[in-house]
Amino acid sequence: MAAPSQTSAKPMGGTPARGGRWPLLAQRRPLVLYLVAIVALDLAAIGYFAATTRFAVADLATFLALTACGAVCIEATRRLGMPAGVHRDLLSAWWLPAALLLPPVYALVAPIPLQILLQLRVRATVAYRRVFSAAAIGLAAGTASVAFHARVADPGELGLGTGWPIVTAVACAAMFTVLNTALIAIAAHTADPDSRWRDVLWDRESLLLDAVELCLGVSVAILCGLNLALLLLALPPVMLLQRSLLHAQLQAAARTDPKTGLLNAAAWQREADTEIVRARRTGEMLALLIVDIDHFKRVNDTYGHLVGDQVLIGVAATLRSQLRDYDVVGRFGGEEFVVLLPRADVAEARRVAERLRTRVGRMAVPVDDAMITVTISAGVAIMNMHGDDLIELLAAADLALYRAKELGRDRICLPATQNPPTDGKPATAH
Repeated sequence: MAAPSQTSAKPMGGTPARGGRWPLLAQRRPLVLYLVAIVALDLAAIGYFAATTRFAVADLATFLALTACGAVCIEATRRLGMPAGVHRDLLSAWWLPAALLLPPVYALVAPIPLQILLQLRVRATVAYRRVFSAAAIGLAAGTASVAFHARVADPGELGLGTGWPIVTAVACAAMFTVLNTALIAIAAHTADPDSRWRDVLWDRESLLLDAVELCLGVSVAILCGLNLALLLLALPPVMLLQRSLLHAQLQAAARTDPKTGLLNAAAWQREADTEIVRARRTGEMLALLIVDIDHFKRVNDTYGHLVGDQVLIGVAATLRSQLRDYDVVGRFGGEEFVVLLPRADVAEARRVAERLRTRVGRMAVPVDDAMITVTISAGVAIMNMHGDDLIELLAAADLALYRAKELGRDRICLPATQNPPTDGKPATAH
């Protein structure tokens, strides 16, 4: 057991010890309640619409054709491979036509077989995440379907190319995107209340991808409305677009640490070198921080490596949430993180480092009937004061970090002696 000031455990107030066997039960209670509520609402909606829908052979044929196209795209994804860092696909190209052309029950059910295929054929993940994804997509698509059918009496009008059905289809597709994103963002924020909403909602790239999916879904729906056989013409372009999207995500994943989502060491060094060259050219200040989790080995030894991974993820998320968009943060290996602060002088670098230390100290990771807390130590180096290139700055910050650990950890150190401590702890600058 680690010392209380470095790694501590306190009662969570009711999280079951069965979390090891049932991963959902190891999550925060508000998250568990939210996920269960969404799945229950989805099942209730399926039951209601199944009982009130008059099933037709033509609708079943359209549903099976769209599901088959989605399955073909999933199989293509499996052949290309999809590592953990890749999370976007174009399956909305098949869910949206089901929502627009068929009664709402089909939109609610459509994600289920495709999520099962993703789990079995592409990448197995925690089962409750697949279940929640299917429920969230189903509820969003079902809502869009209800809205579309309330305004367009005959979905076949999409194939006629008239303005009102197409405009309505675009609006309902946008509704689907907004609802689906909102449901998932609420889950992500509930899992990590300290995360920023903008980190779990949209950025420029995700907005562009959502627009592409919207256009594809409406286009496929129009083709399907003209003639079901035209799906054979729609399938190859969708697969090609999915392949291009997957390639782009694989490139991004190659720069990312798979555990924390931060830049990996190689990518961080490339980004840091670029910033240092720019700072040298413009004469601006620049600071470098090396952050280390105190007594991290005790966490692994006491609670296991899975809990250790959750601590790493939590610390990474906390660091990212407290930094500017243009700060360069990465995982350097093990329990060490590196942060480059463009245009930061000594005072600013110390303020940022102290804020990171405080925020991580308040972080808690749930495990069984306890909450794990950790502290960090950090070494700070300033360009032109402690080094002129990346190697010198890393060496200076590493020496400062070593000194912080010698002095008792949970503190910030600089290589120089001219700056007094700011947190009341003994001698944090040496």
